[in-house]
This record gives sequence, C-alpha cells and structure tokens, in this order.
Amino acid sequence: MTHSIRNLTTIAFDADDTLWQNERFFRLTQERFADLLKDHVPGDHLMERLIAAEKRNLGHYGFGIKGFVLSMIETAIEVTEARVPAGVIAELIAAGQDMLQHPIELLPHAREAVEQIAASHRVLLITKGDLLDQERKLAQSGLGDLFDGVEIVSHKTASVYTEIFARQGDGAGRALMAGNSLRSDVRPAIEAGGWGVYIPHDLTWELEQAHPPEAEDRYRAIETLGQLAELVEEIG
Repeated sequence: MTHSIRNLTTIAFDADDTLWQNERFFRLTQERFADLLKDHVPGDHLMERLIAAEKRNLGHYGFGIKGFVLSMIETAIEVTEARVPAGVIAELIAAGQDMLQHPIELLPHAREAVEQIAASHRVLLITKGDLLDQERKLAQSGLGDLFDGVEIVSHKTASVYTEIFARQGDGAGRALMAGNSLRSDVRPAIEAGGWGVYIPHDLTWELEQAHPPEAEDRYRAIETLGQLAELVEEIG
C-alpha cells in the first residue's frame, strides 16, 4: 500500500494520561486539600464544591495546574466563609508548585507506540493546558523529537481539530486522534470527520468524562497504547 492511498496519513496523540501520568498528581493534591480543610467541611462535599469551582473557572483560567490551584483557594475561602488561615493558602500554593516540578512518568508502551507509528505516518501531539507546563512535560518526556508537530491548545473542539489536521496533515478525514478523554480526544475528532481512538486510563478527571460514541463508524477503543500501531495498520 502506498502512502498516497492510505486511509490514514496523520496520527495524533493526546499527552496527559495518554503518554504520561497526570491525573494521579491532581488526586494526590486533592487528598492534601481535603486533609487541610477536614475541620471545616466533609470531604465529599468539599470535592463537589471544588469540581463546581473548576468548571466555573475554566473560561477564566483554562486547563492545568494553575487554574486548579486557584480553584482550590477559591473553594477554601468559600467553605470557611473567608476564615481560611493564611497557612492553608500557603500550603495550597506549595502543593501547586510541587505539581509543577514533578518528574514525568511515561505510561507503558508510550515511546514504542509513537516510534512505531512515526516510521510510517505523520505524528502529532495535541494537548491542552498551560503552555509552560505542557512544554516542560514534553521536554522531560524525551518524546519531543519524535513528533512532526506539537499543538498546545486552550480547548479541543471539532473546529480546532479541523484546523490542525488541515494545516498539519491531509485533512481530518485522513487523521486519527488517540487519547484517554472521550470528551476532548475522541468525540470532537470524530465530529471533525476523523477517527477517534479511546485508550482508557484508571483515573480520568470528572469534567473529561462522556459516553462513548459507539454508533460512530470511526470510533475505536483499545486497552493500551501497545495496541495502537496494529489498529492504525488495520484501518490502513
């Protein structure tokens, strides 16, 4: 099969919780947050308030650690009726700084999957979040040189995928997006006309969860990144 008649010419990877660990560190920080405020509000209710603040603040801060820390501080002020000790605020800021400095942990098969597919296809990294933090993680991952293009975006929507795949590939119709988020990686890529491959992670942020588009012809689900190269070849 020649390159010119391939169904797929461009394969895009999500970054956080697809190529490397991310949500794990948010969960650990949430546990620290709950412990700091345990005398003020029950843990379950605190998490509900935090999720509400994160959702409310996405338009202001976007995705990433900085917005998460600001949402924790806002929630702490709310649940204590503005009586939260300054020391608790300092602890939350320190927790965010720890997250920003945490070493990257590649997920199983991450390097092999990108290397295998890069041998025959154009490969892209499409991730959202804070620009500096995402650049840091990519640099530490050791995977940067494998990608033909890197896109750090504020949101992942069908229009964003359409634009990226037109500029960095042969259009969405010949592109595949692989990631752990049905809401951000899979559904909008399919809506744009591409393929969407769901690779589940044990931990997925509540705001990234969605129903799988099982009725869509271009939807696929695999268990690990190690199965992606075979799937790409199967699609053709």
